[in-house]
Amino acid sequence: MNIKPVLVIGGGISGVTSAVEIAEVGKEVILIEKNPYLGGNVVKFNNYFPKLCPPTCGLEINFRRIKQNPRIKYFTSTEVIEVTGEKGDFKVKMKTKPQYIKNNCTACGKCAEVCPEERPNEFNYGFTNTKAAYLPHEMAFPYKFQIDDEFCKKEACNKCVEACEYNAIDLSAKEEISEIEVSSIIIATGWKNYDASKIENLNYSNSQNIITNVEFERFIASNGLNENKLLRLSDNTEPKKIAFVQCAGSRDENHLPYCSAVCCSASLKHALTIQELYPEAEVKIFYIDMRVAGRNEDFLVKVQENKNIELVKGKVGKISETENNNLILEAEDILSGKKIKYEAEMAILATGIVPSDIKFDLNKDQNQFITDLQKDGIIPVACSRKPMDVSSSVKDATAAAVKAIQIS
Repeated sequence: MNIKPVLVIGGGISGVTSAVEIAEVGKEVILIEKNPYLGGNVVKFNNYFPKLCPPTCGLEINFRRIKQNPRIKYFTSTEVIEVTGEKGDFKVKMKTKPQYIKNNCTACGKCAEVCPEERPNEFNYGFTNTKAAYLPHEMAFPYKFQIDDEFCKKEACNKCVEACEYNAIDLSAKEEISEIEVSSIIIATGWKNYDASKIENLNYSNSQNIITNVEFERFIASNGLNENKLLRLSDNTEPKKIAFVQCAGSRDENHLPYCSAVCCSASLKHALTIQELYPEAEVKIFYIDMRVAGRNEDFLVKVQENKNIELVKGKVGKISETENNNLILEAEDILSGKKIKYEAEMAILATGIVPSDIKFDLNKDQNQFITDLQKDGIIPVACSRKPMDVSSSVKDATAAAVKAIQIS
């Protein structure tokens, strides 16, 4: 009997977890990821709760499990464009971007050294640049350089080909379309942040000193913009007064009508991180309701005990910028009944979780999260079906692995 493999779409922490759990009980797995590396959003974090582990903590172990397990085949820079068939017998069409750098790349970096072109570094949300020939990040899996198709001049330049001693670069590589047959499909396509530029009253697009919660992770990370320092983009100074704006666009019929479940815990974590680095800094967190649960309540207790962190129950209605690039936050303090204006040097917007785009048709709810298709052999997991933190996503991914095996 020819037993077909399980397909896992999405190589973030949920997809990787599902893949290794399935493979380690003896099933064949195909794991695909649209980025040129596995790890998803989590690999960009400074740390994640509840244990405040750096991304290397969990992902490095799972990458080793993938590398050592012949039952897992993975494809990066790849997206699913069509799914046909039925439970137990799906046909899946995939599109893989041109692989200009082959797998015999040793990551020596000589291609980047001679590359004359630059590109925005999406790993740092465009705040920094890399060469068009680049290593995605220091923990990239697979660990090899990439070439950005949009910025590379290819044969018109050819300097990277001349510099490569291992014949690992083929600038004539083409996009590939392939088809596979699988028994069941796990959708672990993850999430993206809501576009803060749409929230016009919070002035994100017009101020360098207003950033989002995910951007803050890259600002503060040891491998991020400033190596464990928080610096304002406007003048490269360390802010002493920092404001967090909860529910930025969330629980709002004009933007996201739902709660994203993780934003409160993330901002509490961020506030405590700031206090560790800058004990004298003043932090205010403006919130509607402080929604934390389980072990994350420990963060709330620590914040409440910190004299330099203040929780203000009130939604920020407007942020404006002063002549010296400081920020004026206007809100109503619900507990006192007073309207207040607070001058901060930096503001972090807790924007909500939005499900990532998918190229093929699936049943979705009004917020674009995938509805449960388990009976049809397609299993949405973690943030593809509803907002979740990392711990919950890993548990959900393990449960999805069991379901996929049962379907097969």
